[in-house]
Amino acid sequence: MSTAILTNQVIQKAWEDPSFKSRLLANPKAAIREVLGIDFPDNITLKAVEEGASEFYLVIPPSPSSGVMSIKEKEKALGSW
Repeated sequence: MSTAILTNQVIQKAWEDPSFKSRLLANPKAAIREVLGIDFPDNITLKAVEEGASEFYLVIPPSPSSGVMSIKEKEKALGSW
């Protein structure tokens, strides 16, 4: 499963289920494990934030030259969910 598909599933569930959304914001790894059965490795940090109506969050990934894992490398490290 790609990160885009996982992201869309999590967002849809959060919109439909206020309880899940609360758990997701408090402890994203546990909430996703509970609802989707996906375990993230301990070395992966997962943060969930909620945008407000007048906010937009732009996430800038690490530069390829930084030595930090790319999105594709992160997907590979997580294995097939």
